[in-house]
Amino acid sequence: MDYRLISADDHLDLQYLPSDLWTARLPRALRDRGPRVVDGNAGSAWVCEGGVWGRWAGRRRATGPKAAFNAFDRGGVDESEMRPANAELRLADMDRDDVEAQVLYGPVSTMTVAEPALRIATLQAYNDWLAEFCSAAPRRLIGAAILPPENPAAACDEVYRLAKDGRLRQANLQVSQVTPRLHDRAWEPLWTAFEETGLLLSFHVVVFGAGGNLVGVPAHVQDKTASVFNTTKLFIGQFLDPFVDLFAWGILERHPRLKLVMAESGVGWLPWIVQELDYRFWRLWEAKEYWDERGGIDLTQKPSQLFRRQVWVSFQDDHVAMSLIAFYGEGHLLWASDYPHPDSTWPNSRKIIEKQMGHLSPEVQKQLTRDNAAALYGL
Repeated sequence: MDYRLISADDHLDLQYLPSDLWTARLPRALRDRGPRVVDGNAGSAWVCEGGVWGRWAGRRRATGPKAAFNAFDRGGVDESEMRPANAELRLADMDRDDVEAQVLYGPVSTMTVAEPALRIATLQAYNDWLAEFCSAAPRRLIGAAILPPENPAAACDEVYRLAKDGRLRQANLQVSQVTPRLHDRAWEPLWTAFEETGLLLSFHVVVFGAGGNLVGVPAHVQDKTASVFNTTKLFIGQFLDPFVDLFAWGILERHPRLKLVMAESGVGWLPWIVQELDYRFWRLWEAKEYWDERGGIDLTQKPSQLFRRQVWVSFQDDHVAMSLIAFYGEGHLLWASDYPHPDSTWPNSRKIIEKQMGHLSPEVQKQLTRDNAAALYGL
């Protein structure tokens, strides 16, 4: 290949963030209550108002074998170097993998803050730090801000604030934590804000909850081998309801300039869902007379048309995805390395791409691993 890769889903995980991110950036009146790193018998961890968010890798780790190997383990790198949040080291890791640009999502864990003012200030502090971090190489480091998923008005305000600042071009809504549900009219101003600003909306899976425990895994399963398979359920379990709501409640139809990136959601389950949505849409219009008596039908466009117009989806080492290229249409499948997660292809992305895409034409390979993302992000 005579070009470099663009990855549409990589991470700045909680365990690698600077220990003073919030103590240095929160308003002075909130700093004593904000997130901070505390050392304990089980290692160093992020805590906030008495709650444990998850571990911090910069000083101490619990003794014993690790539960999961990440990309650093496979790449022979010491994770205590905190490479993801060090721009120079991160760029070096990208060069090692022949990656020109990455989209940087934040922690895949819940960051629980009970008090609304502190919660919003915490997310804004992270977003401001992220913008500064990406400014080290703005065409290579593409940050995805975090929005408050339980506060539609604050999420809307944050989109306008981010757009005014101009350094970040995407914002992530953790849909597994969203309340009220997306069909609630309280979210309408947010969809309008994305349209007016041109920022990209994204959904990303959440893997870890309070204390670093796997989401949706009961305590009696946490130490069983069955817990390893939990992420297989998360992809569909967290995305299904909000994804269907985008079509069923006319959100995408009312907001044609809204662009959604679904990251680390898996791509194999979506074609059947879109097909089923089209079938139900046809059934709706088949019974037009029935619905006319109940106020009419407020949906006029097939879900598959809206999907191909407004939704982009990322994939990693996914051989099933290669058989679905025609379904996703021109430009809407985005390759990702998922650095530095256990699922990551780093630092062997070229070899893995060749293994899963070797049967495709060079033109299609370039579209999937570079051109589609370049077009979406304006690189």
